[in-house]
Amino acid sequence: MSPELVSILVLVVVFVIATTRSVNMGALAFAAAFGVGTLVADLDADGIFAGFPGDLFVVLVGVTYLFAIARANGTTDWLVHAAVRLVRGRVALIPWVMFALTGALTAIGAVSPAAVAIVAPVALSFATRYSISPLLMGTMVVHGAQAGGFSPISIYGSIVNGIVEREKLPGSEIGLFLASLAANLLIAAVLFAVLGGRKLWARGAVTPEDDGAPGRGAEPTGRGPAAGTGTDASTDAGTGTDAGTVTDGRTGGTAAAAVALRPDRETGGGEGTGLGLTPSRIATLVALVALVVAVLGFDLDAGLTAVSLAVVLSTVWPDDSRRAVGEIAWSTVLLICGVLTYVGVLEEMGTITWAGEGVGGIGVPLLAAVLLCYIGAIVSAFASSVGIMGALIPLAVPFLAQGEIGAVGMVAALAVSATVVDVSPFSTNGALVLAAAPDVDRDRFFRQLMVYGGIVVAAVPALAWLVLVVPGFG
Repeated sequence: MSPELVSILVLVVVFVIATTRSVNMGALAFAAAFGVGTLVADLDADGIFAGFPGDLFVVLVGVTYLFAIARANGTTDWLVHAAVRLVRGRVALIPWVMFALTGALTAIGAVSPAAVAIVAPVALSFATRYSISPLLMGTMVVHGAQAGGFSPISIYGSIVNGIVEREKLPGSEIGLFLASLAANLLIAAVLFAVLGGRKLWARGAVTPEDDGAPGRGAEPTGRGPAAGTGTDASTDAGTGTDAGTVTDGRTGGTAAAAVALRPDRETGGGEGTGLGLTPSRIATLVALVALVVAVLGFDLDAGLTAVSLAVVLSTVWPDDSRRAVGEIAWSTVLLICGVLTYVGVLEEMGTITWAGEGVGGIGVPLLAAVLLCYIGAIVSAFASSVGIMGALIPLAVPFLAQGEIGAVGMVAALAVSATVVDVSPFSTNGALVLAAAPDVDRDRFFRQLMVYGGIVVAAVPALAWLVLVVPGFG
């Protein structure tokens, strides 16, 4: 058996173990890099660590550190409730606000599971209070997170664009972002139409209570049936499985890293909900805006900028940020760095070129392209979206180097295929939504998410290939 084939089989084993045994894929990948690098590729430690993604390490640590502080001092709570108050009159707009909110959080740098864990408890409590389909609300949150997930300063966007740059492929940061945004926006519109959106519009307006939080007596005044369910959402958010304790060993995502919000939670300083603008929250909002301006306006490194802003906030308000370092998404950092280090070993030993030539050797470039999209979707539905992108894009480099398939469209198709399937209940985001839903039949909700995830896996890669890859062929 050739060394290249051994290294590919080891990669498959890593994905299988991470999926079935809930072991962090990054830790497995580090062990695989050591084993394959030493025993198969005859690399020393320097050769193995040559592929360690130091720049992405800083991005992941810096951005998640800053958002951990924002969670600790209540800034993310304030953002959620401020957005919710905008739609007091229209229940039908609530799912779209949740979509936009999670999209905004991931677009400016929040890790996707963190954004979902922040918004999902509030969103699904709204679903219970106003008789909105929990499947609609949960999938809107997840697709919203993916809609903003590939902005140039986001975690996913930074990772994919960094891989593209290192592999010297043609890239388009804005094109990647718009492809994901358009795909998830289109899916959200279809979901809204199919899962009761028109009935929500027909329901009319509601009269919200004084602070706009769900579950405190808001009664419908429109034409539809009463929105109330007789259940106080102030306790619903903690009913059943607590989203704050959900973990997913496949990605290492931990819902506890993002505080599960209760709509009636008092955080001090404000009127009504206790979510007023305190000095620390104002400073944190300024820091988030500064991060966007620094990266987009002055082309500063997102990771170093985020770390610097987090350090300033920590210095001024040490009590708010005492636990922030512990809430950095270390498991995600381990995942990304481990997988990309193993990919670096594959590059060192020539496996990337060997595998890419094998895919290209199919003789039908468009067929090879769609197969890669399906591989990304199927594996990602059960394992790590970022991990599979980190492996597939380098594997496709020699195939793309032939010039028959446009690299920009292919990378975008792979990114969309590997992330829209995060609605699967086996993924971190899907598990968070399942856990955050109050007063539902969890077995039935699980089946709904699983069926919907299967539909997405079956349909989206082909559509992404048709729209993003086929036009650039030839």
